[in-house]
Amino acid sequence: MDIIHKRLCLDQYSFNPLVTALTQTSCILAISHFFHLLLKPVGQPGPVAQVLAGVVLGPSVLCRIHHIREFFIQPTSADYYQFFSYLFEIIFMFLIGLETDISFSKCNLYVASIIAYSGLILNSILGAALSPLFIKLLRIPDKKIQFATIIMMILANSASLVVIRLVADLKLDTSDVGRLAVTSSLVNEMSCVLVASLYQAVGSWKSFSFLFLTFLVTGSLIGLNQYLALWINKSDRENKYVGNAYVSFIFFLILVLSFIVETCGYSSTISCFFVGLMFPRKGKTCRTLLSKLSYLVHNFLLPIYFGYIGFQFDVNYLNSIATIITVVVMILLNFGGKLVSTLAACHYLKIPLNEGFMFSLILSLKGHFDLQLINVEPNSRLWWNPYVHSVLLSTVVLDTVIGGIIVAFTVKREEKSLSHKQTSLELHDPESELRILACTYGSRHSSGALGLISALGGSKRAIVTPYLMHLVELPEKRKTNLMYHQLAEGDQYSDEDDYGGDDVVEINDAVDTFTSETKILINIVKAVSSFASLYEDVCTGAEDRRISIIFLPFHKHQRIDGNMEIDKEGIRATNQRVLRHAPCSVGILVDRTVTGFQQPHGSNSVQHVATLFFGGPDDREALAFSKWISSHPQVNLTLIRFLPVREQISGSHNQDNEFLLTVSTSNSQTVIDNASLVEFYNRYIASGKANYTEKHVSNGGETVAALTELRKVYSLIIVGKGGRGNSSITTLSDWEECPELGTVGDFLASTDFNTNASILVIQKHQHTTDDSFRGDH
Repeated sequence: MDIIHKRLCLDQYSFNPLVTALTQTSCILAISHFFHLLLKPVGQPGPVAQVLAGVVLGPSVLCRIHHIREFFIQPTSADYYQFFSYLFEIIFMFLIGLETDISFSKCNLYVASIIAYSGLILNSILGAALSPLFIKLLRIPDKKIQFATIIMMILANSASLVVIRLVADLKLDTSDVGRLAVTSSLVNEMSCVLVASLYQAVGSWKSFSFLFLTFLVTGSLIGLNQYLALWINKSDRENKYVGNAYVSFIFFLILVLSFIVETCGYSSTISCFFVGLMFPRKGKTCRTLLSKLSYLVHNFLLPIYFGYIGFQFDVNYLNSIATIITVVVMILLNFGGKLVSTLAACHYLKIPLNEGFMFSLILSLKGHFDLQLINVEPNSRLWWNPYVHSVLLSTVVLDTVIGGIIVAFTVKREEKSLSHKQTSLELHDPESELRILACTYGSRHSSGALGLISALGGSKRAIVTPYLMHLVELPEKRKTNLMYHQLAEGDQYSDEDDYGGDDVVEINDAVDTFTSETKILINIVKAVSSFASLYEDVCTGAEDRRISIIFLPFHKHQRIDGNMEIDKEGIRATNQRVLRHAPCSVGILVDRTVTGFQQPHGSNSVQHVATLFFGGPDDREALAFSKWISSHPQVNLTLIRFLPVREQISGSHNQDNEFLLTVSTSNSQTVIDNASLVEFYNRYIASGKANYTEKHVSNGGETVAALTELRKVYSLIIVGKGGRGNSSITTLSDWEECPELGTVGDFLASTDFNTNASILVIQKHQHTTDDSFRGDH
């Protein structure tokens, strides 16, 4: 007890160092939040505000006051800061690995590696060339080669942790530019860590054997997690998340791994990252880790970590010409080397120069591995003293602040070029990534949403990134006289995460089963709001995730007897508002779960799908949607074109056996329709992936008769909402029950049609100048 008392309450210090450390973190959070409120309107990201908060609290500003400096800066408090930083880094790198988009990284690893290594190599050369200057300016007496190596590493490195947070705050984390920057920074930093480890390993046989031990232990934990996650998923089926005991055990294993690696004398950064990267993504174990870590890390640990970086900055050491020259030259080398090398790499890769300029700025950010190189024990190296430490640290802090500010202003200036452009499917390359958002209000809607995701992800070449958004109506607050401890779970004081009830567990189980069968990873998100504002969450979520098409469930569901029953009226109102304000195309699925479209993956029977084409932008969007599902081996797609009898159609084949279509009309929309049909025919119908037929009708009655012939043949019928103009063949009745489905979609979904097929009605993205949500409440 006396030992603990002496350690925590040292007589020679006025304050408990642990209390000092906790007070410092609280002040950093408060000041960084204040700076964030000031800087957010001008587009500055969180890391800049957090580093500045640390600078203000540190010896450069507030700690100039004697009493504040005496409280915050104590010899023993640095031990607590380093210990907390060590724990934070373990959690950070594991979470980064867990959140890494593996599919994107695999597809773009070559491009990202060229961008990363170009900056790494050139900045290392510049660092080596000018190291003699820094050695002279800083008066390094010994171990000059080791010091030069440190300078090379600092200039070459890109802090992936800072890059990821900056890209997320600027809402570039779902864009190709942002994800490529993150992948490049990860390649850069992991390469620097690996090179530093190899440099240390070649020093002696003992170091080399320890390096081999770290690889062995890391690989063993990665292999163990494959079985551990599977066992945890099976043993805790009844809950939506796994228990805290399982999560604690996983963290304990990671902590043990990190301790072993650090004891061997190497950085555990790369080990923790690869453990997270290779952790099984299927099941509730990964989902629980992401849920528990993301909020804690992004809202508390990262602000504290960045704030502590700024806290270590001491302007008092920049008091000589030699020091200022060293800092300025290192900053210029960092930005100049990254700029020249990255622009050269982007020119070779045919990437636009404006994106290359942004890459160079983002990859110039420092703050993670650099600090590990700098924050060594004082006097452990002959050349290492507080003066040198402060100079190098000042360089890291200024690089991060200056780079972050310039990146933020660049993003704001290039907002239009960086905005989401793939807002519809018509001009979307089927072999490029397709980002979709499927919405569900409950477990009964999940099967239809998963069926569409399955159909879209059937091709081996298709790159589909699906999101499943669980829309939960926010219940009205109920008055109660019960005390907090008397409330049942889910009552007034329950956390928002409890909303959704048993539907959450059933949806998660359905997604887990789907993932295990199809190997398609689905990102589950939840939106909790009143029906009056739920559409805002859908539209904002689609815009932030750069979605190309949103799928909404119809406000009716099929009962066991086959009849359709109305759900809550708020679902229909939400669908109508999403159609008006969506930042991309929208599809409404009338899901007949019992008799209609079933999930193609794992099905023994082929799903027969029909795409109806009357003409217009919405039908072209439905045709574009058909490109993806026609490639699924378990889908038999038929394109059915409806034509007025008076139009004369002629088709021919050229020398390359391509289908050419000629229509006796000069209507511009018809010309576009024909071009889309010819392209679809030559690419999909001629290759046997889809079938084609025509229906010649003269009025709405004949259209109804032709549609009636289809009702027992297909399990899914796809059609555009409208936009066809005043066409006699689509005037099917004098009234509409559901105008949000269009004339044809409304008829197909009505009880008069009497079909067993599911209906998908698609509306192409409507470009509007007013994106306001007002007026829909």
